[in-house]
Amino acid sequence: MLPHTLKPAGLWLARALLLALIFTLIHPPPTPSIVLGPPQTVVTQHPIVCTHTRVTDEVEAWKILRTFEMVRQMGAPTITEYFPWAYYESRRGEYDWLHADVRIDYARNQGLTVIARLGGIVPEWARKPGDLAPDDPQAIHTLLPEERFADFGEFVYQFVRRYAGRVRHIIIWNEPNVTLEWGFRPVDPEAYTRLLRLAYARAKEADPTVNVLGGALAPTLEPATSELALNDLLYLERMYAAGAGEAMDALAVHAYGLRFPPEEPPANNALNFRRVELLREIMVRFGYGDQPIYITEGGWNDSPRWTHAVRPLARIEYTLRAFQWAESNWPYVRAFCIWAFRYPAPQRSYGDYFTLVTPEFTPKPIYEAIREWATK
Repeated sequence: MLPHTLKPAGLWLARALLLALIFTLIHPPPTPSIVLGPPQTVVTQHPIVCTHTRVTDEVEAWKILRTFEMVRQMGAPTITEYFPWAYYESRRGEYDWLHADVRIDYARNQGLTVIARLGGIVPEWARKPGDLAPDDPQAIHTLLPEERFADFGEFVYQFVRRYAGRVRHIIIWNEPNVTLEWGFRPVDPEAYTRLLRLAYARAKEADPTVNVLGGALAPTLEPATSELALNDLLYLERMYAAGAGEAMDALAVHAYGLRFPPEEPPANNALNFRRVELLREIMVRFGYGDQPIYITEGGWNDSPRWTHAVRPLARIEYTLRAFQWAESNWPYVRAFCIWAFRYPAPQRSYGDYFTLVTPEFTPKPIYEAIREWATK
């Protein structure tokens, strides 16, 4: 017998709702359709504004497009985007460019210039047998044996050839002065320079007009004896001594302010935004003062629980003042790319407090402040 609270009509309704729920789970509603429309143009008063979009792991095309739309609306004409080697050549000589095509085509549709960061994750076939990442199962395999440098050079060639005329700036690897980004082994500026020289030659072979950025150096004070990293100033000096100046068209650097305001003077024993000036002095000393700098990562963090963070209002003020400082004092800096525009999902760490937009595309106050400053 039916419970007295559930009449036959109510039972049919309950069954209908249950069936509808099951159907929805089996056949989820379609994602928004993708309509690119006519090419857009970024309207900005400050073309130095740039952001690291980080849609490398975004699987939904409409979210990639929405990201680039919001970047354009913010007034940033340039983005840095990451293209890990292993994502596109999981088998040697076999390339799958579908996801890269989507990101580059969508970015160009929104009027954005793409700085493509190449490298990072090494395909399994290119790793040396027996080379293992640390015990952490989430560890990324970044160890590139020197005997595989030519294979990476071939990837660079294929990427640049495919996107010739569409991608005019590439970065070779990322933070090579940090062991995490260099196979968890002692950093080696001379070996990185050999990789850079090879990649530069292959890139120019594919497209003589492409701009090759070397470095993407992490700001750090670690000494030569450190197991974690090497001071970026020392690393750059050794790169130039090994011949890196002839193998890049520009230098990529990272500039984080930590708890300091952007005007804090640079010092050899301090990490702050104006450390860029110390790197510039090295470039000039080695005779490469005609080459520009791109800040491909940088900014401030406003986590309430990270010791190197600032308050949200200070983050906004420091960021805008940093753009102004770069414009007024650094004619050699072509772009200042804020890390990071948005993550596809929460990081559940202080990293979430570097972003300008939430995973749900809700603009943070810093996004609105940059948009107001850049577009008005």
